[in-house]
Amino acid sequence: MAYLVGIALGAIVCVFATIVGLDRDRAFYPTVLIVIAAYYALFAVMGGAPGALAAESIPIAGFLLFAILGFKWNLWFLVVGLAGHGVFDFVHAGVITDPGVPSWWPPFCLACDVVMAVYLAALILMGRLSATSR
Repeated sequence: MAYLVGIALGAIVCVFATIVGLDRDRAFYPTVLIVIAAYYALFAVMGGAPGALAAESIPIAGFLLFAILGFKWNLWFLVVGLAGHGVFDFVHAGVITDPGVPSWWPPFCLACDVVMAVYLAALILMGRLSATSR
């Protein structure tokens, strides 16, 4: 069920952003990546695990870097960052112990992230968004 909801929500967010015009701005998908990466910090705080918060800050910084590179230089960094975050969701429990992460979150976020990565890649390939900043 978490996968289905993640797929649906990822698609809804992307299509909504296109219909309203939010994704015409280069800042939309970088902001999305920053927010979804930051959820793991929230989960660590909710779980009362300072060690987890410290551990989560390392991948969060990596995804922040992908967001900045995508915004400033090339949107393909965002595609890789979103898809990479989905992979991170898949392996997260084996890498970082964070008691605040809900059991349904990794499959939900994996599905949502991959849908958004594919959608952004499609926008770039169709020429609706320019990969490079001008």
